[in-house]
Amino acid sequence: MRTHRGTRRAAARTGAALLAAVVLTGCGLLSSEPGPSGTADSRPAEAPATPTPPAVQGSPTTPRLPSALTSQRLGWKRCTAPRGGSAPGPPWRCASVDVPLDYAEPAGETLSIALIRKEARDRGRRIGSLLVNFGGPGGSGVATLPRAAGQYEKLNSRYDLVSFDPRGVAASSGVRCRSDQEQEHAHRTVDLTPDTAAEEAAFFADAADFGAGCERRSGEVLPHVGTSNAARDLDLIRQVLGDDKLSYLGFSYGTELGGTYAHLFPHHVGRTVLDAVVDPTADGVAHARNQTRGFQRALENYLRDRGQDPRAGSERIARLLARIDRSSLPTGSGRELTESLAITGIVTPLYSESSWPELTAALDEAENNGTGDELLRLADAYNGRDAQGRYDTRSHSQRAISCADSASRPTLDEARALVPEFRRLSPVFGPFLAWDTAGWCARWPVDGEHETPETSAPGAGPILVVGTTGDPATPYEGARRMADELGGGVGVLVTNQGEGHGAYGSNDCVTSTIDDYFLDGKVPADGKTCG
Repeated sequence: MRTHRGTRRAAARTGAALLAAVVLTGCGLLSSEPGPSGTADSRPAEAPATPTPPAVQGSPTTPRLPSALTSQRLGWKRCTAPRGGSAPGPPWRCASVDVPLDYAEPAGETLSIALIRKEARDRGRRIGSLLVNFGGPGGSGVATLPRAAGQYEKLNSRYDLVSFDPRGVAASSGVRCRSDQEQEHAHRTVDLTPDTAAEEAAFFADAADFGAGCERRSGEVLPHVGTSNAARDLDLIRQVLGDDKLSYLGFSYGTELGGTYAHLFPHHVGRTVLDAVVDPTADGVAHARNQTRGFQRALENYLRDRGQDPRAGSERIARLLARIDRSSLPTGSGRELTESLAITGIVTPLYSESSWPELTAALDEAENNGTGDELLRLADAYNGRDAQGRYDTRSHSQRAISCADSASRPTLDEARALVPEFRRLSPVFGPFLAWDTAGWCARWPVDGEHETPETSAPGAGPILVVGTTGDPATPYEGARRMADELGGGVGVLVTNQGEGHGAYGSNDCVTSTIDDYFLDGKVPADGKTCG
């Protein structure tokens, strides 16, 4: 449940339910979307799709880029189908843009960043491009945007909807660390809440092995997949699309990417909204502590909604997990539900209030029937496993980007010392998240960039920062801190009093506030509250 990471897909949902289905919120519980998709264009491939922008002037943190990159012409073509899915319809077009592998050597080797676009319907009143990041890190915007676009119809009237696979993700040199068989073995055998010295050793060895696998399979890109480089890619994409300023909508991890962009390029910030906000002041341990509180808060809200005492209900679920730890539950597939998979299955429906009935059914089955089919189904969805036992790679990209960003490397002893405190915060999720602080980047082959990201953006225009009071993965307090970190006159806090991970498309008041801002430039009062 690592804080910039979200959950899994739920095909026909909208609003917060869809957001929860497509963003990631790690925990060592990693999920992913299928690979890229795309569509065709009647223009010849060599025809320029956008005006040629001026060259980047450079900055202290981003050297001047060569005109070969800044003057690229995008040949929008028919998209291909993502793995396990179908190609989007005729309005969608795909292209790619070359970016420096290493921005310290901007004329050196390049990566190709996959893009997808649906042009604005009202070309005469077109404002520009609206870039959308659905979270992760590790989420494929190319695969997600066509499925999510129904809730952006109003914005699509005057904006080209654009998304992308960030570097290290899916079609953009996606990181791969393990085979499907290796992932299956780890999910089946590694206890993510170790109780003995042997389990601790196996847990830590598996975490280190994951990083070693990333280095073997994706070592060339691994040092360069951090969020600051993804933000620099955003600015190059902005230029190649022909926009003077970046209009941007970021969810979950996408808020960290947006905040980083605002810090690096404050004078290129256009109309920007950050929804389901990552706390920019929290290091790795603080993130885990925040999420322990956030998921426990969501669980207690769920239990109250079911007419149950929150404390007693939480303890009952903790006892169920302890029983599963001692003896895994059988399922109809022949696979067993371990404690680690059960925790993943409980986490998944807490991302959206509309999924709470699924949690009720899954817990009822486990407690009363002694079988784990429903919890395993939810865990598989979160982990990106299909019915054939194939895993997508979002969890690989998520971990690589997170560990490239964070310099935090808690030891096994330090994680063990956190367990009592975290268990007091949440008997259900606390131990898992405490251990995850050490397992996430154990012996990672690349150093992390910082303890916390820099998101101050003096000189930027107003940025809407939307927090939901019942958000489990990115607790509301993070939105307040992001607004403060962006700075006076920049961060504009909008509060959604409700449940779920993300507010746009879920709450009419929030949705209309954001639409008015993007379409008409109307900035709400700082501190606006939507019930």
